[in-house]
Amino acid sequence: MSFVRLALTGGALSLAVACGGSPPAAPAAPQGRQVDSATASSVRATVTFEGDVPKPDMIRIDGDSKCAAANGASEIPSEDLLVGNGKALQNVFVYVKDGFDGYSFAAPKDPVVLDQQKCRYTPRVLGIRTGQTLAIRNGDPLLHNVRADGKLNQPFNMGHPIQGTSFNRSFTTSEVMVPFRCDVHAWMHAWIGVIDHPYFGVSGADGVVALTGLPPGTYTLEAWHEKLGTKTQQVTVGAKDSKDVAFTFAR
Repeated sequence: MSFVRLALTGGALSLAVACGGSPPAAPAAPQGRQVDSATASSVRATVTFEGDVPKPDMIRIDGDSKCAAANGASEIPSEDLLVGNGKALQNVFVYVKDGFDGYSFAAPKDPVVLDQQKCRYTPRVLGIRTGQTLAIRNGDPLLHNVRADGKLNQPFNMGHPIQGTSFNRSFTTSEVMVPFRCDVHAWMHAWIGVIDHPYFGVSGADGVVALTGLPPGTYTLEAWHEKLGTKTQQVTVGAKDSKDVAFTFAR
């Protein structure tokens, strides 16, 4: 059984290379200016929704009986607009869009994980560094298909049939956002923001993203939401400074 799993996994990885994409690249050593932690600052971004919160659309999933069984229902609510207490808006990707001329940052060694659980991508929105490993896992006992349709990064398309297995990919170019989907289950979507520095995050149930360790300077921040578009604003931080900013989205 172990031999069969190894053979299937190896074949799947070969298929992924044939269909596009590339194995993870080795993290490059930083070549430019480094951030001085003694003068580093922070920005706290709060993202909210304005207006009446709509009821979520319901998605039928009973076309795949295993998906319906995993969720205990024939339909599930869409996650494309999640609003919490105080109108906090979830799954907003907030990042520093510009202002880092002359700086460079080594890619982290630890991977970022994108899982497939109960016929959903988990998490739905996430960020990753250029050169960092993305580990794509299948937590479901059924076939998924992972399709990444990057415009600046090389697309890939891979069948993922075995529960508990994973394969790795990485991205070479900053891109906001790279869409992921499953050709087997049309409702499965995820978005990955690829950034060449560490100053990004995704809002949780509280709508907050904390950007820490920023060198003093003036930056453009951008907030991206899959359904509501983007918002930008400038912020200036001094040495050992801390700033609060707010983004508001409406339909």
